[in-house]
Amino acid sequence: MSSATTNPRLHSIRRLRRWLLNRVFAAAYTAVIFALFCHHALTLLQSTTFKSFCITLTIFVSDIILAYMWSTTQSFHMNPVARQEYPENLQILFDRKDFPAMDIFICTADPYKEPPINVVNTALSVMAYDYPTEKLSIYLSDDGGSELTLFAFMEAAEFARIWLPFCRENNIIERCPDAYFSSNYAQNPKTLEIKMKYDSMKTRVETVVEQGKVSDEYISNEKQHQVLIRYWTKDFTRQNHPSIIQVLLVADHDKDITGNSMPNLVYVSREKSKATPHYFKAGALNALLRVSSIMTNAPIVLTLDCDMYSNDPSTLRRVLCYILDESSRPNLGYIQIPQRYHGLNNVDIYASEHKHLFLLNPPGMDGLDGPSYVGTGCFFRRRTFFGGPSSLVEPEIPELRPDYIVKKPIMDQEILNQAHHVAGCNYENLTSWGSKIGFRYGSLVEDYYTGYRLQCEGWKSIFCDPNRPAFLGDVPVSLIDVLNQNKRWAIGLLEVGFSKYSPLTFGIQAMGILMGQAYAYYAFWAIWSIPITVYAFLPSLTLLNGISIFPKVSDPWFLAYIFLFLGAYVQECLDFILTKGTFQRWWSDQRIWLIRGLSSYLFGFIEYIAKQLGMDTHGFNVTSKVMDDEQSKRYDEGTFEFGVESPMFVPLAMAAILNLMAFSYGGIVQIFKERNLDGFFVQVFIAGFGVLNCLPIYEAMVLRSDKGRMPTRTTIISTLFVGGLCVVTSFVLNM
Repeated sequence: MSSATTNPRLHSIRRLRRWLLNRVFAAAYTAVIFALFCHHALTLLQSTTFKSFCITLTIFVSDIILAYMWSTTQSFHMNPVARQEYPENLQILFDRKDFPAMDIFICTADPYKEPPINVVNTALSVMAYDYPTEKLSIYLSDDGGSELTLFAFMEAAEFARIWLPFCRENNIIERCPDAYFSSNYAQNPKTLEIKMKYDSMKTRVETVVEQGKVSDEYISNEKQHQVLIRYWTKDFTRQNHPSIIQVLLVADHDKDITGNSMPNLVYVSREKSKATPHYFKAGALNALLRVSSIMTNAPIVLTLDCDMYSNDPSTLRRVLCYILDESSRPNLGYIQIPQRYHGLNNVDIYASEHKHLFLLNPPGMDGLDGPSYVGTGCFFRRRTFFGGPSSLVEPEIPELRPDYIVKKPIMDQEILNQAHHVAGCNYENLTSWGSKIGFRYGSLVEDYYTGYRLQCEGWKSIFCDPNRPAFLGDVPVSLIDVLNQNKRWAIGLLEVGFSKYSPLTFGIQAMGILMGQAYAYYAFWAIWSIPITVYAFLPSLTLLNGISIFPKVSDPWFLAYIFLFLGAYVQECLDFILTKGTFQRWWSDQRIWLIRGLSSYLFGFIEYIAKQLGMDTHGFNVTSKVMDDEQSKRYDEGTFEFGVESPMFVPLAMAAILNLMAFSYGGIVQIFKERNLDGFFVQVFIAGFGVLNCLPIYEAMVLRSDKGRMPTRTTIISTLFVGGLCVVTSFVLNM
């Protein structure tokens, strides 16, 4: 550290001013909840018929679940904080040559759902960081074992020789080539020349993907042929193949066109066997963790999704403000940067911004022990993966220790042989990998589970949210992709919630009640489906049969319902808008929450139960990153994309039809014919609120003729189910 008369700050932290108001509101809201529970209990005891008892009990159970899930959200409101970094002060306190080395992990699994040209753009954007290139190593995990992906990275390695110096010399901020050339960039002869070379590379990569193989015309030399020929053996498949590790760039050997060092670039496809479990993305990350330990063993590890490109070249220096300051947070294990997205439509119809997960909740957790790990944009201390802060778990070989110093060059044959060994499919047998070391196995949501287990071991984390998004990713443009992704999350989260490491037991004991509740909020996402389904159907069914199930407007308990509904919604809306959101996007967010409750959460809950009963369920599915032009156009216009038949659309369509029937027919009968608005106001309001949220579904069922409309068969089946449900309910309620 250089000598200086002053010691400038690298970062600061402040408590958000709304913390006190949050606590007062939580106390008042809790009091009203308990009062309502007493009312429910008394109503149950005073029930005169089995029918009224069952209806009251159903609503009571739903309200208990709603109340518990609301209580978990309050852990994010108790002590929210905001941080600020001062990367400009790094040069005063440290020399660039003293910056720590970093290993960057990028994972991909399917060249058709995750186009290689997008993965290449992500890699090029981080290779061009404003950081000493000799201290950067980029590792790509190709879990699809595809020659198409390797070919794309061979092309990228050559293009990087001109791209990196171009970014450096022109101080380019958008260092993802595709993002830069899609912007209003300066058009001069040099820029146009580089764009032409980029377009040529892009065309070659996309053509190879379209053909499904790398033909001889695209192989430029014998070395490339010898590398690619390994994919062409008879027994090579994505589920069964030997490990492939290809060093494409070497920092102390390869130079760019200006003579400066290039970062290390390593392609890894771990060994796969149908007879050996591979643990999806967590297994791929652990393979990268071991391979990188053998080759470079940098003390800092960044994990990135393949579509999450760097949007700010100074991100690493911003993160160093915490890493190099030992007082930033005791036992600091990782620094989480929020996921941000490009291409969101104006109102974000699918709530793909995930504002609660990435922007609203992390400051609240940061005021406790730190945010959860969200799978991408996270900087880990390598030591974090090897036991708690005071209890190192020794790996099987010394070369995997987090403090091991690699003394041989990355291309040394002994290094390569050992890298292949630790990338083997049987390497983890009878070891602590996935249980006590590395990324943790046991859940489809390996990011949530890994961060949770690390924090239970005593590691803390920091939420870093720069004004300019550090990373930008793609969003799904069809509703089915959104729901499938959320269903997978729901199943994985339940796997944690009902395991021996449940946040309600193990988590609270290890981290305290607030952090345990924060993790429980995510773990039990899927049980939102119970009250949402009940409130989507029961009030409308009873309204159609003239049965009042809520307090009258003139009843004082009506005010309790009004306070609970408005209190929760207004708090959510204010939080949303205070974090640079809009009312329209908040409305989309609450609507998609209701949609998830009737689809992905509901089916995730059912699939989890089926899995526990030993029934066959679907495995891991990669979310498609491919954009269809017509779908993209409809998404940009804010039009919902249904288009395909899915069982998850049936409950949505049923709720839409039933609430419309209840609001139009049941509401009219009770208001105008029976003149009983006082007794049925809450049910009419719930039905009307459902209708308002279902407008895109009505449009998709009736008004649209494009390919994204609701499939006719789904509409017919849903209508028949609603008819049958109404008949059965009418019979039961009027017995």
